Amino acid sequence: MKILVTGAAGFIGFHTVKHFAEKGNRVVGIDNINNYYDVELKYARLAETGIRKELIKNHQSVQSIEYPNYRFVKADLQDKVFIDKLFANEHFDAVCHLAAQAGVRHSIDNPYAYINSNIIGFMNILEACRFYPVKHLLYASSSSVYGMNKKVPYSESDQVDSPVSLYAATKKSNELLAHSYSKLYNIPTTGLRFFTVYGPWGRPDMAPYLFMNSIVNQIPINVYNNGNLSRDFTYIDDIIDGLSAIIGHAPASDIPYKIYNIGGGKPVQLFDFIATIEEVTNIRAIKKMVEMQPGDVYQTYADTTALEHDFNYKPKTSMFEGISKLYQWYMSYSKRFDKRLIYQ
Repeated sequence: MKILVTGAAGFIGFHTVKHFAEKGNRVVGIDNINNYYDVELKYARLAETGIRKELIKNHQSVQSIEYPNYRFVKADLQDKVFIDKLFANEHFDAVCHLAAQAGVRHSIDNPYAYINSNIIGFMNILEACRFYPVKHLLYASSSSVYGMNKKVPYSESDQVDSPVSLYAATKKSNELLAHSYSKLYNIPTTGLRFFTVYGPWGRPDMAPYLFMNSIVNQIPINVYNNGNLSRDFTYIDDIIDGLSAIIGHAPASDIPYKIYNIGGGKPVQLFDFIATIEEVTNIRAIKKMVEMQPGDVYQTYADTTALEHDFNYKPKTSMFEGISKLYQWYMSYSKRFDKRLIYQ
């Protein structure tokens, strides 16, 4: 199978490229390598997949020295001319669209970055799939679409019309756009609502890395809403297992469109999450209680019944095991990166 992975220098995109390349698929990765967080982490991920930093130039294909079946191109999804040309030349079987401007809080201060990347960029992918058909478009949505929903666990059938951040609104817009294109042009699309993904090579602006970094370096942790929060943390390997199971099985209904939750299926209280890091690192956290932040929600909790039914999906990684693997990676690799990775 020939697969396009967008966001190939990102956290989930990096792991996706590695997985599909190691399984023998032909993979093309693209990423604009923006500076939302330290680009050296992104270049380090690319290096791990055999892409040498000094060879990366806009719109030029770089062959991996690690995987002969993987190539990377630095490009922006907003560049419709380039995206159309890429699809015309490559004849992809499937697209795994993971590129997006990430960050709930960041969207409050930088709204246009989210419209340009998450909506216009996704529109360009849909249009390319329309004119250069693929067997399956798999794309990243988010648990943030559930917004102010008070019913738990969150189910795909719940109403998601009350987003509390622009980021969430763009992700819901992606789902609506995908449905329209599935109906109008018979493009098979599957959206995955990710729930707080963590693990090695993770984003430094998210709680798992932030807390790990702060505890190890004895930096005070900002504990939002005085700790009265819970998240459905999902280890990266469990996410990749789900992607791998789904990508070869496009929806086959009259409207070939599907949405799945993909999460751990077990919300964890914030204090319990911090306690697990303390147990793994054997270091006590310094906690600073702060108020709830704009755009945040009180809890996330995935109902993964549909994914379990259709693909026999079941997350396998315990919180302790996942945090232990994150800690091992952190101790091995974090010293490469400068203080810009410390967000508190």
